[in-house]
Amino acid sequence: MQAVEPRRDYGKLQLFIDGVWRESGAHEFRDTFNPATGEVIGRVPFSLHEEVGLAVEAGQRAFEKWRYVPIIERIKYLFRLKDTMEKHLEELATVNTQNHGKTLEESRGDLRRSIENVEVAIGAAYVLAKGESLDQIAPGIDVAMNKEPLGVFTLVCPFNFPVMIPFWFLPLAIVLGDTVVVKPSDITPLPMQWVAKLIQEEVALPPGVLNVVHGGKDVVEGLIAHRDVKGVTFVGSSPVARQVYKLAGEHGKRAISNGGAKNCIVIMPDADLDTSMSNIVSSFFGNAGQRCLAGANLLAVGDSHDAFMDKFVPAAAKLRLGYGLDEGVQMGPLVSEKARERVMGYVDSGLAEGAKAATDGRGARVPEHPGGFFLGATVLDGVTSDMKVSREEVFGPLASVIRTEKLDDAIEVINNGTAFGNMACIYTSSGRSAREFRVRADAGNIGVNIGVAAPSAYYAFGGRRDSFYGVLHAQIDAVDFFTDKKVTISKW
Repeated sequence: MQAVEPRRDYGKLQLFIDGVWRESGAHEFRDTFNPATGEVIGRVPFSLHEEVGLAVEAGQRAFEKWRYVPIIERIKYLFRLKDTMEKHLEELATVNTQNHGKTLEESRGDLRRSIENVEVAIGAAYVLAKGESLDQIAPGIDVAMNKEPLGVFTLVCPFNFPVMIPFWFLPLAIVLGDTVVVKPSDITPLPMQWVAKLIQEEVALPPGVLNVVHGGKDVVEGLIAHRDVKGVTFVGSSPVARQVYKLAGEHGKRAISNGGAKNCIVIMPDADLDTSMSNIVSSFFGNAGQRCLAGANLLAVGDSHDAFMDKFVPAAAKLRLGYGLDEGVQMGPLVSEKARERVMGYVDSGLAEGAKAATDGRGARVPEHPGGFFLGATVLDGVTSDMKVSREEVFGPLASVIRTEKLDDAIEVINNGTAFGNMACIYTSSGRSAREFRVRADAGNIGVNIGVAAPSAYYAFGGRRDSFYGVLHAQIDAVDFFTDKKVTISKW
């Protein structure tokens, strides 16, 4: 498949409120970049407080009618949404790569997972949105329970998956009868803006069912505080996730709040490295390490270290760095110069604390794009569990290799070496080791001989400790998040 020719400049982004694109009266605008070239490709408005209010009010007006649209009719909109995204997949993938930096193949994968969430929302509406009833719980008395939509929800989106993560929630919310206000990342706002444009033109949702505003902290706080917003979904760093969860609680709002990660990949001496190596490399360096399911700490158990490093280091070193739209590129840039500097700071910190660079990506260059925010795959060996680089979230193409004597020691690092609990994976040929790991590792997503344990949309996206705040998780759990149970007791 060939990429669609990207635009050079997307201009000033607009707000989508009540079915109409409108210029923002914002006093503050920020640049959005193509991270592979370092060029500005758009300007993002930081919405005014009154514009946020208009978006929520549009959602509330729409909800009063949308909730009564028969569910079979709401499902038809999702079928159109699926068809639209299938038809424009290459176009969306191109915008995604241009604004984020990931490879075109990775962007196509993101869009496929987004479409999967639409498909699951269609199925969930048929099956999981149904209520329950029981006749004759007492003489002449029957009970029925219905799941009802609640109103307006706000979706606060991260920079790393500009379409896929909003689609963990958006299709379920609208098919269940709610309306949404989406706040894309101000770093990568273009892909969701493009999706909203296609939804307006080809899906033709009623005005106000979907609204889009832009901005930062003030906009998020304004959305959560608005009296008509019933809940918020958030994905981002743990400090912000914690604050969103706290603020939602203070305002009596529902919240699904996903935070950061420090995922450990355990290599047992009996791991089949020949068949697993490409999967392990992808875990650490796919999406340039900018995903909450990226490998971060490599825990080499027993005598597995040398055999593993003999294969892993050359594979990491030869990854082709470049612009994600160029043929054959295997890893794109980091999303911003600030992100690049932050990751390099963690490399510096690890080396200062005694780690050794088995391969060092700090000097990597892409001659065709000298202004890009590139950082090559980096592997630090000799890392210990008390080092800063092994405990804090890095969010970049950096693998920290830690030796452990036994599986027990590796599990101790996972459970107590960091505050996060998003994902943990093990590579082994032993069913006993795999089962023990699954039971004892304190993480919400467990991989066995899989380096990116990403649940399909018909399962919940797990997370524990500082990686998640809330009760209901993303994806299929959101059926209960976007509805509330009403129980009717009847006697005739």
